[in-house]
Amino acid sequence: MKINNVPLPEISPAFTIEDVHKIREWQYEKQKGMTPEEICEDIRNDAAGFKALLAKPVDPAIHAEVERRLASVKKSVKVLA
Repeated sequence: MKINNVPLPEISPAFTIEDVHKIREWQYEKQKGMTPEEICEDIRNDAAGFKALLAKPVDPAIHAEVERRLASVKKSVKVLA
């Protein structure tokens, strides 16, 4: 899929810092040449889509995995403290 002739980046399932860099580069390329007003509108549209995603129910398996990872992080932080 392309937006403004800029292909969407492929994001890894682990969502690494490299993925963040890909997204930032994609965002820059997508908004290059836009006026400040167009950039604001683009951000509003992206935010509306993100809000719609957040409103969807979460798959219980995904929720369980997120909770498991969160517990692991909390455990690691306690060890370091």
